[in-house]
Amino acid sequence: MQLLTSVQMAHFVAHGSLTLTSVVPAEMNAEAIGVLSAGIAQVPYGTPVPEAFAAGSFPRRLVDLPAVAGALRSLVGPSPNIDHHAVHIRPPREGAAQPLHGDAIIDVRPDAFDVQLMYYPHEVTLDMGGTLSVPGSHLRRTNESDTGRYQNLRGQTRLVCPAGTVVLLHHGLWHGGRRNDTDRPRYMFKIRFNPTVPQVRLWDTDDLADPAVAEQLRTDFPWYEQATGRLEFYNRARMWRALTGDETFDLDHWVTRVTNRPRPLAAAGTDRSSR
Repeated sequence: MQLLTSVQMAHFVAHGSLTLTSVVPAEMNAEAIGVLSAGIAQVPYGTPVPEAFAAGSFPRRLVDLPAVAGALRSLVGPSPNIDHHAVHIRPPREGAAQPLHGDAIIDVRPDAFDVQLMYYPHEVTLDMGGTLSVPGSHLRRTNESDTGRYQNLRGQTRLVCPAGTVVLLHHGLWHGGRRNDTDRPRYMFKIRFNPTVPQVRLWDTDDLADPAVAEQLRTDFPWYEQATGRLEFYNRARMWRALTGDETFDLDHWVTRVTNRPRPLAAAGTDRSSR
């Protein structure tokens, strides 16, 4: 199992996603088209992975791949539950795209998050549309398709990737499937995971003091306005505090400033009359 590093975790906290390029073997990618075309039976919400996907099944082999298993363990911990899963097939020349959205109602949890796995069994080219996402949008609280009115945002990305790529998303990331302008269908398999343990220091923390961690957490994105973008740095610092268990961590004093609550002088043991 290949656990994530602190720098990779910080990248996820800043971007809201992490891409594992070509981690699925070619033989599984070849098998996937038939499996996804046939469909994968749904399971009840909150089903543990071993009960949701039988040993040896395609979904189970996918999540058990060392790189995938290590990333999931780092993000949601051991024994997560399956929230739901879905096969998305975008037909050729469909002429329509999915509106920009987040896969959650307004979610104010600062200390927990779900992870969505998106698996692409074949190469995704620009003409195939791919998944559009807005990096750094995951901590800006919205309700599902509140963002559907927006057509384009500065800094948005369109996924172009080789076969066997897996993308892990924070549940709140703004995204949408683009239209497929080619003559072949586009396949994607999605699984949403719910953590069952506190998401605290689940990754390889050997590089926790690496300056590159703070550099990742300070990543700026073009759609941020100078003033409102500060909210995202504040939210990231809060999320990093929760992930590390370090209540002193901060980025440029943002969290420290707004959580500062000095004690009354009497409670601090100071007697004004003695002055």
